[in-house]
Amino acid sequence: MGSAATMAAMTVLCFTKSNKLTSTFRTLPRLTCSSLSNSPFKFNISFSPSNPKPKPDPKPKPEPENDDDGPLMIPWIVRGEDGNFKLSSEPPPSFLKDMAIAKTGTKKSDKIQTTKIKKKTEKETKVRAVAQPQYSKAARRFYNENFKDSGGERLSKVLAASGVASRRSCEELIFEGKVTVNGSVCNTPQTKVDPSKDIIYVNGSRLPKRQPHKVYFALNKPKGYICSSGEKESKSVISLFDDYLSSWDKKHAGVPPPRLFTVGRLDVATTGLLIVTNDGDFAQKLSHPSSNFSKEYIATVDGLVHKRHLMAISEGTTIEGVHCVPDSVELLPNMPNAQRARLRIVVHDGRKHEVRELVKSAGLEIYSLKRVRIGGFRLPPDLGLGKYIELNPTNLKALGGKVNKFDS
Repeated sequence: MGSAATMAAMTVLCFTKSNKLTSTFRTLPRLTCSSLSNSPFKFNISFSPSNPKPKPDPKPKPEPENDDDGPLMIPWIVRGEDGNFKLSSEPPPSFLKDMAIAKTGTKKSDKIQTTKIKKKTEKETKVRAVAQPQYSKAARRFYNENFKDSGGERLSKVLAASGVASRRSCEELIFEGKVTVNGSVCNTPQTKVDPSKDIIYVNGSRLPKRQPHKVYFALNKPKGYICSSGEKESKSVISLFDDYLSSWDKKHAGVPPPRLFTVGRLDVATTGLLIVTNDGDFAQKLSHPSSNFSKEYIATVDGLVHKRHLMAISEGTTIEGVHCVPDSVELLPNMPNAQRARLRIVVHDGRKHEVRELVKSAGLEIYSLKRVRIGGFRLPPDLGLGKYIELNPTNLKALGGKVNKFDS
């Protein structure tokens, strides 16, 4: 009886344990206990069925974090502003900077050194690419004597600059075989020559070795003069420079007088600013449409000018199949002694009779027309009709020219 009571007590104790404790015991087979005596009490003790043995995991599972304690804090010992050490929850800025540099793998000094090496390499590559190949002295002499450009100018240009004729007329003389270079007839206007070294004859007359220097004039063109020296039925603006050309030999002995021509044109009835020179390159640059130089005109008109007239002029008109629009149109205040209205019109196309056609399309009639400005150069107000002044480097710069007046 005593053994039976003991066994019952053990059974009660086993079933009151927690699951955690029970899981540590080894599973036992089913058994039945009874006393040896003929006692009426029988005990039937049953255990949970056996479970398969769990397979070990290849990787240990991480233990769950204990959120109750909060995030793990690593204290940093840093020096404060007062110079004393203190605990901080954040690392010092110097440590963060070092970590960033270590992450990129380069320092500031390394970057500067890399940039210097790269620039030096590019410079050496550029010098190597520009450097000319080395040739023997005999090869260089042969090239200089037979192929190298001597730096001369075209034959037709040299003849025109010497005052022989216009460039087109000089080309005709060359084609006709009337020009010889170093004893041989030359039929190519593009032949490069140097008057100081080559012997050039035109119609049996020797061309002087020295060439006239470049000259530039601003002329206040009067009414009734044309801008061409080839026509004889009317007066040419070049005749206004007769006094200058007649005194040329006294100032420049042995140098032929320059052949002057106008840059652009003004019609017979138009007055005002006109550029005269013997520099063909400068004239081409100034008169070419790509230069986009604006030109200002003062138009005196008959009758009253209304707003509709100004709007009609500003809308432009078609000239030779091209629609031309002025840059600006302005009605000037009335002068005390003037009875007619004056308009300031700025254009840049430079079409023939452009300003006259613009005013005519608006229903107005021009009484007089005067050009007062080209680019950044304005006609001096004290320059009388038929008079001229020689342009200085500042004036040439305002006209967009970079030339040396004293080049021969």
